[in-house]
Amino acid sequence: MKIVCVGRNYRLHAAELGNAVPEKPVLFIKPDSAVMRSGEDFYYPDFSNEIHYECEVFFRIAKDAKHVSELFAPGYVDGYGLGVDFTARDLQNELKAQGLPWEIAKAFHQSAFVSEVFALPSFAYAQNIGFSLKKNGQTVQTGHTSEMIFDLRALLVYATKFFVLRAGDLLFTGTPAGVGRVERGDRLEGFIESKKVFEFKVR
Repeated sequence: MKIVCVGRNYRLHAAELGNAVPEKPVLFIKPDSAVMRSGEDFYYPDFSNEIHYECEVFFRIAKDAKHVSELFAPGYVDGYGLGVDFTARDLQNELKAQGLPWEIAKAFHQSAFVSEVFALPSFAYAQNIGFSLKKNGQTVQTGHTSEMIFDLRALLVYATKFFVLRAGDLLFTGTPAGVGRVERGDRLEGFIESKKVFEFKVR
């Protein structure tokens, strides 16, 4: 199982990091070894002094997908949930400044929290999901999938031009504005609408 992530898919998030709004989806991959599941806490890695949270909705791939067309895209997704894309921002900025790949800032152990996966009521519902993240009881991110620059259908079509998505793979769809640092002792809580779907601590 792998995770295909989408960067800069919310306009305000692109702006807060000083990035241009992309004309095409920005994709990167996290391996299965990056997955952190419910019931686990996040352990701050010793190679970074600036880990950021990025809360986002993800979708689960239902069957192997390659060169998916817009017409048949709905048949390739069967579940959704809420995740956190952890980023070693100091490493990422250092590598980007040198024009180097920044996988080590995104794909490290525990860099992808994954909530329980819920059945997707309909493909249209994918564009109608509100979500939020609290840090230490304070809301730090709110988003809605209707605000994505590239919707789920467009992401499936684009990603499967380059990657074969396997059944069980996850597609992280990007984070809204409000990303920030975590510190040891912080408590993160994620919500889909008003329902809490995860809670864990930073150790």
